[in-house]
Amino acid sequence: MAEFEHLAARERQIVEAVYRLEEGSVSDVLAAIADPPSYSAVRAMLTILVQKGYLASRKDKNRYLYRPATSKQVARKSVLRNMLDTFFGGKATDAMAALLDVAADDLNADDYKTLKTMINDAGKGDKS
Repeated sequence: MAEFEHLAARERQIVEAVYRLEEGSVSDVLAAIADPPSYSAVRAMLTILVQKGYLASRKDKNRYLYRPATSKQVARKSVLRNMLDTFFGGKATDAMAALLDVAADDLNADDYKTLKTMINDAGKGDKS
């Protein structure tokens, strides 16, 4: 699997757009990103991202459609691992505390119950 932290800013922007679209043409990607470069620049970057393994493509009549080469779940893990290491020293508890701080106003009693269940379930595999 390709490591997402190795993407340049514009490449990351294009890959994120393709993930949001799930599948799209060069024109779709152009429409989905802010301040896009030219059509030919996006097309060239999409081709490079396919070669690097971040995206996959298929021909549909006279155009190519691009889609993520990795599932959202796998991509999320890669991105979260990088974020965890970069901003939280690899400590999940620090990251969770930051997420709870940011989202506290948006969480209700059911959300907290779900989080508690997830934490309890995750801890069942811990033998230490």
